[in-house]
Amino acid sequence: MRETSGTPARPGRLRRTVIALVGVLSLAAAGATAAKADAPAPPSGWTQVFVDDFNGTAGTGVNTANWQYATGHGYPGGPTNWGTGEIENMTSSTNNVALDGSGNLRITPRRDASGNWTSGRIETNRTDFQPPAGGKLRVQSRIQMPNVTGAAARGYWPAFWMLGAPYRGNYQNWPSVGELDIMENVQGLNTVWATMHCGSSPGGPCNETTGLGGSTACPGATCQAGFHTYSMEWDRSTSVEEIRFYVDGVNYHTVRANQVDSTTWANATNHGYFIILNVAMGGGFVDAFGGGPDGATVPGNPLVVDYVQVLQSGGGGTTPGNRDAYSAIQAESFDGQSGTFTETTTDSGGGQNIGALANGDWVQYKGVNFGSSAARQFSARVASGAGNNVSGLVEVRLDSRTSTPIGSFALANTGGWQSWRTVPANISNVTGTHDVYLTFTSGQPADFVNVNWFNFGH
Repeated sequence: MRETSGTPARPGRLRRTVIALVGVLSLAAAGATAAKADAPAPPSGWTQVFVDDFNGTAGTGVNTANWQYATGHGYPGGPTNWGTGEIENMTSSTNNVALDGSGNLRITPRRDASGNWTSGRIETNRTDFQPPAGGKLRVQSRIQMPNVTGAAARGYWPAFWMLGAPYRGNYQNWPSVGELDIMENVQGLNTVWATMHCGSSPGGPCNETTGLGGSTACPGATCQAGFHTYSMEWDRSTSVEEIRFYVDGVNYHTVRANQVDSTTWANATNHGYFIILNVAMGGGFVDAFGGGPDGATVPGNPLVVDYVQVLQSGGGGTTPGNRDAYSAIQAESFDGQSGTFTETTTDSGGGQNIGALANGDWVQYKGVNFGSSAARQFSARVASGAGNNVSGLVEVRLDSRTSTPIGSFALANTGGWQSWRTVPANISNVTGTHDVYLTFTSGQPADFVNVNWFNFGH
């Protein structure tokens, strides 16, 4: 969560990104005044891929099939104070994160008698939210910001945002893996900020730690006085890929791929994202607008969330049978992943490879067509700069990343992370069309392989 216009830097690569993907279609003012409205039906041409209406018993926590709690003052091994300088302790207590029994989620910051702040931060379990090739992704939420203004709001920092999937479990690769802030607000101001973070920090092509941001006043009722729909639409159907941000259907900020170099854009977008909702207290963004919290700050004012919805439209990148098993499948063309990132390769032919692969990481490739004549071999173009005694397996699995491997090969240091070789392996006979998973297993936690491409043979 975010450095926005003029915000001081935060340490490390951290944060939160709420990617609200909503387009002009049917996003118009869900309203500044109505209290509860379940997520709308998808418009024609769109498919709903995730929704939570937060319907449930008052005083209960979130649905852990959809969400996980991020607790404490930072991720294990990540930057302190979530990398932003915020001071609260995030908890999973229903005192901080709870359903209200009227179809809303409330994230409520509290202050104890000693002056210590607690609050809440939840993140989707899913990390695969991205548009299909040639299509669009829409992420949206109907939210009322904490209804507090003036001196009583000093230090409040609510946000709805998204982080690139490679951040989860790594916590050292921000901002290169991308962050999409769909809604941020500080100090109870009648302003919503939207920002994309990418590249390197400080400075770099994305002007970090400020990022590529824009802001506007909430239309109609203020951001604090009523509900508004905050959304993001990530569009791969246009000639120049773009990410558009909306409040109540009004597009007030757009980031386009041609604003940065191709490697920066690919590293920030060639993977899925996860969604975050939280209320921070204090931090760099707050400091840029006067600081806090302090003795005048009034605790107990919740961020009220009606629903979170993700839609997608168009594209053909995941149509079964669209990948030829016997041609080189570029590793960076994955449909889902955990633990990797993309980078420019020095291998012949150029392009990109995926890297930082370690024990437990995986990548998914949908719709690989093996035909009716059985494939019996697998080859991958790999490189490794792993240290002494560090090695691991590159495994092939079909249709599930937990299925039994159909084949594998072991790899240790090849002479460097850009020292490439093609390694073959035998596999069980495969015909038909399958989702292919490459999984990575090692007896050590260290990275042990980069992958440029792979294919199959008879």
